[in-house]
Amino acid sequence: MEALFDENQAAQMLGCSIAALRKWRLLRKGPTYCKVGRLVRYADADLTEYLYANRVEPVAAGGAR
Repeated sequence: MEALFDENQAAQMLGCSIAALRKWRLLRKGPTYCKVGRLVRYADADLTEYLYANRVEPVAAGGAR
């Protein structure tokens, strides 16, 4: 079974605040989450996928050729 994280753990893993996670859920943005009654849980794989999906590869000064 995959590890599930609560809001505190997910925010720490993503380096954001709990308020940011809550706002993202309200706006239907951010990582995929699960609801179990009133509890919100984040799967490890979903947090990792979210991080990789939001990667930005910098371009060297002068642009790429």
